Amino acid sequence: MPTISRRHLAALAAAFAFTVFGIAATQAQQLPKITVSSLTLPVFNPLVWNIMKAKGFDKKHGFELDAKAYPSISAFYAAFATGETDVVIGGPTILQKLYQEGVPVRIIGTGFTLADLVIFAKDDKIKSLADLKGKQLAVDMGGSQFQVVKMYANAKGLELGKDIIVVNANFALARAQLEADRVEAALVIEPLASIILKQNPTWKVIFNGAVGWKEITGQDGWEIVTAMRADAIAKNPNAPKMLLAALQDVAKFIHTETEAADKIANETLKLPPGILTAAVASKRLSMIMQPAWEPATRKSITDMMERAVKAGFYPKMPDEKIIYAP
Repeated sequence: MPTISRRHLAALAAAFAFTVFGIAATQAQQLPKITVSSLTLPVFNPLVWNIMKAKGFDKKHGFELDAKAYPSISAFYAAFATGETDVVIGGPTILQKLYQEGVPVRIIGTGFTLADLVIFAKDDKIKSLADLKGKQLAVDMGGSQFQVVKMYANAKGLELGKDIIVVNANFALARAQLEADRVEAALVIEPLASIILKQNPTWKVIFNGAVGWKEITGQDGWEIVTAMRADAIAKNPNAPKMLLAALQDVAKFIHTETEAADKIANETLKLPPGILTAAVASKRLSMIMQPAWEPATRKSITDMMERAVKAGFYPKMPDEKIIYAP
């Protein structure tokens, strides 16, 4: 029997290693890519993708995340509308608008609850929206948050723009307007809400989106939900379930390893240390990932859309295809 030299053995080992690692590299390269809209703004939307990438939750569930960052919310949605990105996490009533404009929206899951939508006031005498009659509220009128507050106000017999004077302002400007006493109240979302409370502990929360929505509907509402384009699903039918599984890992990480998530928020979004922790501890930041096709979840999402129609934001309800069904 011929003997095998050490050199021959080394060559065989090298060839074997090259084959094994070559196959692994090829498999890694073959992971399907899911492209998502993100933001350069210091909000929690990009943190979801930052955590997913940092912790490798995308590859764990069989895909490669490609997050494209945009400097404004309008550009963020436009990228999804044109097909530049496959996925967006956004307001359900804004997605309703895109769908009715012909964008192939398929809502695949939930996201953040309405708990991170808050209205601040400095005057102790102002304790609710009703106390803002004849006073000024700074709010971004182009956002889904304004629609939620308007729907709540309507249910309470109040009309924004008539009973309560509305000053159009993005979240940062709304805060500045309240600081300068140009308005009596301001609407903001997390993480700005936690930053404000840290810097201005005497400011009062007179409205919380989750509490208000449950008061008028008896169920939870959603600040943002997760949507994927129908053409992206057609290319990769497993994409919705893979993405939802990765997002569920992100939600679990935020709520059970908050200190580590806070560090990622500080490193990637430049949020002050402790802000994410404060938002989670206060229960204002609550990320809950549920499949949109489950009956109770579908109802909670479509109820928001029905109320948006009743409030006059849109002429009619979208058809049932807006909610993805596997």
